[in-house]
Amino acid sequence: MSDIKELITVVTGAGQGIGAGIAEVFARQGAQVALLDINPDVLEAQRDKMTREGFTVMAELCDVTQKEQVTRAVGKVAGQWGGLDVLVNNAGVNRDMSILKMREEDWDDIINVNLRSQFLCCQAAIPYMLAKGFGRIVNISSRAMKGNRGQTNYSAAKGGVVSLTKSLAMEFAHRGITANAICPGLIETPLFRAAPEDLKEKLIKTSLVGRIGQPGEIGRTAAFFASRNAGYITGQFIFVCGGRSL
Repeated sequence: MSDIKELITVVTGAGQGIGAGIAEVFARQGAQVALLDINPDVLEAQRDKMTREGFTVMAELCDVTQKEQVTRAVGKVAGQWGGLDVLVNNAGVNRDMSILKMREEDWDDIINVNLRSQFLCCQAAIPYMLAKGFGRIVNISSRAMKGNRGQTNYSAAKGGVVSLTKSLAMEFAHRGITANAICPGLIETPLFRAAPEDLKEKLIKTSLVGRIGQPGEIGRTAAFFASRNAGYITGQFIFVCGGRSL
């Protein structure tokens, strides 16, 4: 069982989709949750939804590819709540195409949002964790880290997330900070719901369990990695993908 009650948690890309699902799971289990997102509309809506449900939550508008904004947002959370215990690096985007059609900006943007952002957020958050002698970093990678046609940029970024996670574990395990990664498969998000019905049916058939995953399933996995009970687990990654990694 996870034990994350009252842990001060930052979730990036928390306005919708997987990030919102993670934030809600953490809040239900008693964590104090700070939502970071670049989209003010979805950020405000998610904050208001969670506030109405009685959760302890705050929201910070933040472009996680920009060091100054990350430093400000993380510092504000730690200053207002008295430190930081958990960082969930979830923010991500994709832009699928053949590498022969890929522009430099298509590569750079995906690397920046999916990988650079995690570096910046870790750099901002870890000093607060070191001050407590406790910390949990949960990085969201993807099943695509195994490689995928038309996703050279996204797969490279998500593979980098796994390597980043392992390196963080090696650097900080002796200081009470663990780092683990989750590799989701197909999850029901606004992006998936917007796909054509025939494509969705085709994708569902690739899942061994015969369905699409839910954001809360990623959230519960993240909550376990973030918990006080998971202190002997670090440098690991787990597929939460309905068997598609096979």
